[in-house]
Amino acid sequence: MDMPRLTLRQMRVFAAIAQAGSTAAAAQAIALSQSATSSALNELERLLGLRLFDRTGKRLVLNDDGRSVLPRALALLDAAADIERLAHEGGGADALALRIGASTTLGNHVLPALLRDFLGAQLQAAPSGWQARVRIGNTEAICEAVAAFELDVGLIEGPNRLPTLASTPWLQDEMVLVAAPGTFGAADDAARVPMRRLREALWLLREPGSGTREVTDQLLLPHLGAHARSLELGSSEAIQQAAVEGLGVACLSRWVVQEALAAGRLVALQTALPPLRRQCHLVLHRHKQPTRALSRFWAMAMARSAAD
Repeated sequence: MDMPRLTLRQMRVFAAIAQAGSTAAAAQAIALSQSATSSALNELERLLGLRLFDRTGKRLVLNDDGRSVLPRALALLDAAADIERLAHEGGGADALALRIGASTTLGNHVLPALLRDFLGAQLQAAPSGWQARVRIGNTEAICEAVAAFELDVGLIEGPNRLPTLASTPWLQDEMVLVAAPGTFGAADDAARVPMRRLREALWLLREPGSGTREVTDQLLLPHLGAHARSLELGSSEAIQQAAVEGLGVACLSRWVVQEALAAGRLVALQTALPPLRRQCHLVLHRHKQPTRALSRFWAMAMARSAAD
C-alpha cells in the first residue's frame, strides 16, 4: 500500500498557517510566496484526503481534523530540528542542547542549581559560539511554549490545563503569609492574626495566569471569601519588596522570602489557616521525542525531587 508522500515543507506551511490564520500571513512568516504556500497546503490536504481548515473569507481556521494533525506536525518539525542541531553542533554538544522554560519562582530560585548540575564541566567542551537560552515566564506562558514545541521541557508552579501536555508531579513548595514587621502591630508579629484582619488587609498579588496567583487563590479564597483590597504586581520579587515596604500582605514561596525572613525584613504571619503548600510539575508535550539532553535533565530533576 502506497503511503502519502508528505514533506517537511508541507508540515512547516501547515503549522505556519495554523498560527497565522491565513496563507498571506503564513507566507510572510516563512519567506515563501503566497502561491507556493497555498499550493503546499492544497497538496497536503489532497494527500491526506482531509480538509484541515474551515474557510471564512480570507481567514483559515483549524477544524477538528486540523487540530488533530497539528500536534503531530509540530512534533515532526521539532524532531527534524533536533536532527539538524545534532548534525551542525556534533554529538558532544547534543548533550547540552536543551530549551528549558520555568515559571518565575522556580526559574529564579530552583533552576539555576539544576543548570549547574546539568551543564557542569561539559561547558568547557562546548564549541565556540555555543549559546543556550532559558525562558522565564508565568505558568500559562511556559505551558503554551511547550505545547508549541518552542520549549523542550517546562518547570511550572501552577496547574497545567493543556491536554497536549503531560504533567509529572515534581517538587512541593511551602507558601508563607508574610508582611513587614509591625504591619498588624508590634505585639502581633509573634501572635496569631485574626481572620477578620486578614480579610481587611491589602493583598499583594501576582497577575492572572501566574502559577503563584492561581494556587494562592485556591488556597486562600475559601477562607477569606475574597480579596477585599488588592494590588497586582508582575513578579514575586516585586511583591516581596512591596511587602518589605509595608504596603500589604503577601502569600509567597518560602524559596522567595527565606532571606528576607532571616534578615528580619519580613515576618511570617501566624494564622488559623491550614498549612499552605503547592505542587510543582514538570511538563512535556505528549508527542515530544526525548533526546539525550532531555533524558539527562529529566533524571537530574527527578533526583532533586526524591532528595527533598
